[in-house]
Amino acid sequence: MRILLVKTSSLGDVIHNLPVATDIRRHFPEARIDWCVEEGFAQIPRLHPAVGRTVPVAVRRWRKALLRGETWREIGDFQRRLREVDYDLVLDTQGLFKSALLASRARGPLAGYTGDSAREPLAARFYDRHYPVARDLHAVVRNRCLAAAALGYAADDPVDYGIAAPALALDWLPARPYLVLLTATSRDDKLWPEARWIELGGELAGRGLTAVLPAGSAVERARAARLAAAIPGALAAPAMRLDALATLLGGARAVVGVDTGLTHLAVALRTPTVALYTATEPGLTGVYGSGFHRNLGGAGQCPTAAAVLGELAPVLA
Repeated sequence: MRILLVKTSSLGDVIHNLPVATDIRRHFPEARIDWCVEEGFAQIPRLHPAVGRTVPVAVRRWRKALLRGETWREIGDFQRRLREVDYDLVLDTQGLFKSALLASRARGPLAGYTGDSAREPLAARFYDRHYPVARDLHAVVRNRCLAAAALGYAADDPVDYGIAAPALALDWLPARPYLVLLTATSRDDKLWPEARWIELGGELAGRGLTAVLPAGSAVERARAARLAAAIPGALAAPAMRLDALATLLGGARAVVGVDTGLTHLAVALRTPTVALYTATEPGLTGVYGSGFHRNLGGAGQCPTAAAVLGELAPVLA
């Protein structure tokens, strides 16, 4: 059986789809699973041993340069690569017009949500097979339910993201135990106050733990450097690829992060994680897994450093 999963973005959404690959491999051990994903997140499906071929797409980059001939050549190459395989099932778990359009270019029956279940009802017009899935379920559960309905099995096993941190050398890491503080997110209203990061980092340092702060953009790197300078013994991490970030997260004693995809990656790797919410509700898209994880805060709420330390107590004991 050849199956194509279509879940292109964002990082958190891609991570939330990993248990689908685990479920399919559990019920169909001989199935060959491919994955269509945004080029910037392609390293995530590659961490899963059940995923064979990834088919990167670059919608985010293409739509900024639609008048360039090179863009249309890349689009043509993508469509040719997508159609190299005859699939027994193409499964769009994203439920967006964009993802359904991409999925429709593949060769094979296309399955997805019913119109009243999809995030964008128009997406359902592209599907050959439609399955209702309640919208008030967590994103991970929705993905698993859709795949189970399309392939005829019950998704009643404990959630398993199926990935492990790659064994990459990070020579700059400290020798003593460390925690990762994920301070960067896509929106300013999702940020946790710097004073609370400093308070938390100081408490961790007093317990002999090093705070490591990864960052991406120039603004994020400046924040990480500023916080690291204010937290005793803390370290602002160098620029890192997603696979190296997985190594960093997988080796941490624990992770504390704001509402960002890397916080979900930590949970997928079964690293003890506390997720902080200040502008969004974690109910349907908060961290979710089988290991130690906690969601703190919500829309209009701002967890205290003491609350975070309280949740971390079993991990730090």
